[in-house]
Amino acid sequence: MTAQADKRPIAIRAVVPFVFRQWLLQPYRAAFVLVGFLGATAADLFMPIYSGHLVDALTSGPYHNAARHAALAAFGGIVALGLVSMILRLIGLHAIVPFTLKTMSDVAREAFMRVQRFSTDWHTNSFAGSSVRKITRGMWALDLLNTTILMSLLPSLTVLVGSMILLGLHWSALGGVVAIGAAIYVVVTMMFAVRYIAPSARVSNAWDTKIGGTLADALTCNAVVKSFGAEEREDERLARTINRWRVRCLRTWLRYNSAAMAQLSILLCLRMSVIGGSVLLWMEGLASPGDVTYVLTSYYVIHAYLREVGMYINNLQRSVNDMEELVAIHDEPIEIADVSDAKPIAIEGGEIVFEDVTFRYGRDCVQLYDRLSVDISAGERVGLVGRSGSGKTTFVKLVQRLYDVSGGRILIDGQDIALATQRSLRSQIAVVQQEPILFHRSLAENIAYGRPGADMGAIERAARLANAHEFILRLRKGYGTLVGERGVKLSGGERQRVALARAFLADAPVLILDEATSSLDSESEVLIQEAMERLMRGRTSIVIAHRLSTVRGLDRILVFDGGVIAEQGTHAALTRRAGGIYRRLLESQATEVGRISAAV
Repeated sequence: MTAQADKRPIAIRAVVPFVFRQWLLQPYRAAFVLVGFLGATAADLFMPIYSGHLVDALTSGPYHNAARHAALAAFGGIVALGLVSMILRLIGLHAIVPFTLKTMSDVAREAFMRVQRFSTDWHTNSFAGSSVRKITRGMWALDLLNTTILMSLLPSLTVLVGSMILLGLHWSALGGVVAIGAAIYVVVTMMFAVRYIAPSARVSNAWDTKIGGTLADALTCNAVVKSFGAEEREDERLARTINRWRVRCLRTWLRYNSAAMAQLSILLCLRMSVIGGSVLLWMEGLASPGDVTYVLTSYYVIHAYLREVGMYINNLQRSVNDMEELVAIHDEPIEIADVSDAKPIAIEGGEIVFEDVTFRYGRDCVQLYDRLSVDISAGERVGLVGRSGSGKTTFVKLVQRLYDVSGGRILIDGQDIALATQRSLRSQIAVVQQEPILFHRSLAENIAYGRPGADMGAIERAARLANAHEFILRLRKGYGTLVGERGVKLSGGERQRVALARAFLADAPVLILDEATSSLDSESEVLIQEAMERLMRGRTSIVIAHRLSTVRGLDRILVFDGGVIAEQGTHAALTRRAGGIYRRLLESQATEVGRISAAV
């Protein structure tokens, strides 16, 4: 058996229990839905019996009181059952709407909550557009699945089983024929859905997800597309993905058609057997016209429900396939999780200590840190320098606990960060990235993100400290200006100053600065450098430096090389070390600057 075949039943075994668990969160609404639809179905179940009684009364001979009473009783029964069915179905319909909407909302919120808390590696390896597509497609598939099971499949199965039992009580042979035919129909339909349609649907869904990823990738990087005049190239890239999706979808939909033809063939054979059997019973004098009417009415009810059961099973399988990736998100473990007894961390001074820290990225990656130990005093300003891949960025990610260490521990003010809640830890560490990302919200909302609920006075003070207030006032809507997706409406220097303002407002005791001036013009660099100097005062500050000129005034510089702190000291001390790594890096940058100046 292939790996794909092994996966088919797993999808159902994962999705259906997941949905049932969601139903149990709303037991009263679920009960109203089931009582409404199953009760209405039970009322429909007895309708053919009264139809048969009515025909017998009408064909019993000359008009007389007994026939009249029998006909009126049968008619009254049909009307009463119709009213009961309508009322119960109305109850079910009113209950299923809030029930389904609440379930969809809960599942989407839970999925978003988990995705937000997945590791940095997970987000690095996932398309944002694909993740959005998985959640939204799965959410709407849940609507189809709820409707299919509660409104359609369970009532249909109830009618089928009940009708076959009632029919079998009158004529066991006909009841047996219907039971065998219905069983064959349901089994064949399920086999088609699970073994024939589902694998193809899974592949087409995967390509549907890729369409979302391709769209998001191109639209997010539209500035790059425009800068290279690559619109047609991206059109062709999307067209290739859509063509592959179209081929997979065509195969899936054709398989649906093939399954439908097989189902209709079985129904045709069953219809011929039941109608032929009832006519034969009448010819033998074993059934009255009313009996034949009952059989035919029962069969047509069964036929209608059987035909719909085939559609419902296909819908069920389709919704299971569509929910598969959403359920996988819910089942995905959160790699960096708070321990069961985690408590909020209280950071005052901001002393950071690495004690024999060992770390590797993933199980198969080469170890980066091997028993790394370093102390950063409270309020100390420390620069991290070194070649790419030497361990600078990993150092600050471990301080934020974006990854867990493989061995050793990291302490802040004597508290092990692995035992603290991540929310409390990160809320007390302000981070300004090399390429700051802003939300497509107003400038005021972006600045206040580090301290929700801050008033405009505090927001403006933070903007002034970050040298951002003046350029914000020049904008037509000032602090109410929407900055565009990821802040694309602002220049690089403006985004950096907004990010610095956000850090000022957060007022965290620990500050991490990823070189914020490496790609800016001179005027912006001066403004941001001034703001950075103000921001570092009185805080434990870690600065990742790519341009060594930015670390000259720091209290200490740590020089990383292959995951080891090869050198440390002040700028002056490190430049005096002949043959030192820091001195070589400084000389290399000075040579590069001189070469560029000469070329200009």
